[in-house]
Amino acid sequence: MSESNFKRFVEVGRVALLKDGPQAGKIAVIAEIIDHTRAIIDGPTTGVPRQSFPYKHLTLTPFVLTKLPRAASSGIIKKQLEKEATVAAWEKSSWAQKRAAVQKRKQLGDFERFSTMILKKKRRDTVRKSLAKAKKA
Repeated sequence: MSESNFKRFVEVGRVALLKDGPQAGKIAVIAEIIDHTRAIIDGPTTGVPRQSFPYKHLTLTPFVLTKLPRAASSGIIKKQLEKEATVAAWEKSSWAQKRAAVQKRKQLGDFERFSTMILKKKRRDTVRKSLAKAKKA
C-alpha cells in the first residue's frame, strides 16, 4: 500500500484557521466531528465561541492537540492549548507571520505606501551595488 500525500486530516484536536464568518482569521480547535460536512469547533483562548462550523470554511493547520478526548469541554481544550503552547507556535509560524504582514500592508495609507516604495528602492540599489562590487573582485 502506498503512502498518502495528505498529511492534514479532519480529526479531534486539529487546529484550524477560520476563513469565513465574524471570527475569520482566528484559529480554533476541532472538538467533535458532527458529520462529513460539519464539526464543532472551539477557541477558548482566541475568542472563538464553541459552535458548529462547516469544513468548507476551515483551513486545516499542521498543528494538532495530542490526546484530546472527543467532545472535550472548553476548559479541557484551554488547558491543552496552554500546555502545548499551540497558539504561540501558530503565531511564530511563517503562515501566521505572512498573514499578519498582509494585514499590516492593507492598513497602510498613501504616504506609508510611498515611504515603503522609497525604502525598497534604496535597498534594491544597495544590493545591486554590492553585488556588482563582489563580481568585480
